[in-house]
Amino acid sequence: MRRFWKLTRAAALLAALFALVMPGPAASAAALTEVTNFGPNPGNLRMYLYVPNALAPNPGVVVAMHGCNGTATGFYQSTEFASLADRYGFIVIYPQANKSIGGMTNCFDVWSNEALRHDGGSDPVSIVSMVRYVLQRYNADPERVFATGFSSGAMETNNLLATYPDVFKAGAPFAGIPYGCFGPAGCGDKTPQQWGDLVRNAYPGYTGPRPRVMTWHGTNDNVLNYGMLQEQVDQWTNVFGISQTPTRTEYPQPNWVRRVYGSGEVEAWTIQGAGHDLPHPGMAAYAISFFGLDGSTPAPPTSPSPSQPPVSPSPSPSQPPAGRACEATYALVNQWPGGFQAEVTVKNTGSSPINGWTVQWTLPSGQSITQLWNGDLSTSGSNVTVRNVSWNGNVPAGGSTSFGFLGSGTGQLSSSLTCTAS
Repeated sequence: MRRFWKLTRAAALLAALFALVMPGPAASAAALTEVTNFGPNPGNLRMYLYVPNALAPNPGVVVAMHGCNGTATGFYQSTEFASLADRYGFIVIYPQANKSIGGMTNCFDVWSNEALRHDGGSDPVSIVSMVRYVLQRYNADPERVFATGFSSGAMETNNLLATYPDVFKAGAPFAGIPYGCFGPAGCGDKTPQQWGDLVRNAYPGYTGPRPRVMTWHGTNDNVLNYGMLQEQVDQWTNVFGISQTPTRTEYPQPNWVRRVYGSGEVEAWTIQGAGHDLPHPGMAAYAISFFGLDGSTPAPPTSPSPSQPPVSPSPSPSQPPAGRACEATYALVNQWPGGFQAEVTVKNTGSSPINGWTVQWTLPSGQSITQLWNGDLSTSGSNVTVRNVSWNGNVPAGGSTSFGFLGSGTGQLSSSLTCTAS
């Protein structure tokens, strides 16, 4: 009997030791799930949801949207938002788009009259329904709701920020276009005031704070021109009533340029050499930090007075000469080692409308233009000629338009610009 007791005790000790050295069952990872019946759904979208196992109290919410020809599940698998949600405890909504345009499928609606106004219908109403479902179901924080996306999803990000500034507190579009660009107003060159007016008209009478914007674009994007980055900057800085000149410029990584406007209401990120394939690894973490979901403190929103829309400052015009005349003004927008971005403003200084314009100048030694938008470029040696394109040749007396370009070398001019009106 004593021998049996000793054997039993020994077996118990071995079992206890085995339990200590052998790992227990692994915790199951959270999974992407589809949610149906989430509320009003005029866009007939599908909703996919990622809720991490370690959910924060009153979690934040991120809406992450794919590009045309993409899927919600593909965007979940190919981006880092879900893994960041595991780390910081926020919830990610992945809407599935279903619209077709220009031979592409699974696009988000950013062109219909319904999609371009607050509570108008179509995809934005469906997405806001998804957000409201999550806020109620998971006791999420309505003051921490954000939007991000790529290409068509980036367009919808800007669309949501314009039409639902009462819902979204910030957004991070990757390779997108300004709000209203695909609507009746078109994507032609506009002044910051015109871009800003589109946003203000998306929700007439709204007087609350506006969502902050962090927009990204690659310089070699052959689908949506890199110039769209500056158009977004013009739009949102005007909405906030802040200068189009950055308050600081930084270089977080090689070939990455970060421009900050105002006190952080708007950020523009240029990725040198990148095409239409954002976000690259690591970029999502910057967006989550911009949202403040990683524990950082984001900049507070700004509320411009709705009765006094912000107006881009301009010098008082002198007495214009008779007939047709124009002048060209050069501005260095951004500069980095070995390259720069510049913008040229063409102003009608005559007393009559002009039907076209030509700007000429001479490049300094070692400088070249690598990409130009909103103009027709021709060069002969170091001599540069830029003519208007179809949508920005007609300029009323006292009015202006602009074109922009990327260059190699330094951004300094070695000669003055001449402008000829026709």
